[in-house]
Amino acid sequence: MNNLKILVILCFSLAYPFLLSAQDTVNISDTIPTGQKQANKITGAISIAVPSAMIVYGALSFNFGAIRQLDYSTKNELLKDNSMWHNSWDNYLQFSPAVAAFGMKLCGVSSTHKMPDMLILYGLSNILEAGIVSPVKHATSRERPDGSNRYSFPSGHTATAFVAAEFLHQEYKNQSVWISIGGYGMATLIGASRIYNNKHWVSDVVAGAGIGILSTKIVYWTYPYLQKVFCKKEKQLTSFIVPTYDEGGLGLSFISVF
Repeated sequence: MNNLKILVILCFSLAYPFLLSAQDTVNISDTIPTGQKQANKITGAISIAVPSAMIVYGALSFNFGAIRQLDYSTKNELLKDNSMWHNSWDNYLQFSPAVAAFGMKLCGVSSTHKMPDMLILYGLSNILEAGIVSPVKHATSRERPDGSNRYSFPSGHTATAFVAAEFLHQEYKNQSVWISIGGYGMATLIGASRIYNNKHWVSDVVAGAGIGILSTKIVYWTYPYLQKVFCKKEKQLTSFIVPTYDEGGLGLSFISVF
């Protein structure tokens, strides 16, 4: 049964990029029929509703017994069937969709933004995500499944992975849906590994994924306005500070583009 639950989460996450592509690859203009515009608006609303619902699902786990029971039953089944398994690769692969995005850019693959803008967008997305995840972890003080500390909700690794996956999608959505599938697939595996590693409950991972997706979307929506406010035409932002969070510890990374 536990494998079926993980499979459902995996399939759901892998299907999401198809929905995103249906929304993003169509150019909304006056030449598009009204019916098509309406369909695009509906699709866009759904693409926002999905990560929002994931966050709500995680929040409801604190008060809704059935959701919390799923957390406990999944852990118990994993302990019974697999005795858990432990790895550390999710500490590094959580960034892999972003690494792929920058790697393709360096190889000459056309992206939505130029490299300096990509760095800023990715940095700002992580700033927003960390600014949400860290306070919520301290406020909720949920104990991890393995009892190691009380920073379980939401999953920071999963949020970081889905920031990277959405970032990859936003930059290469016009190239191929399979790029988005690959990024979201890796992010989903990171989330699943946090459950199998006994570091997070299912609801932690679902909420973390929603936070990661929405954080990146918000930054992409607001970036044009930020450019107008902070950047002159002949200049671009070239430096920023990215907060990092790992197992209860906060840090800062300074990135500069020359």
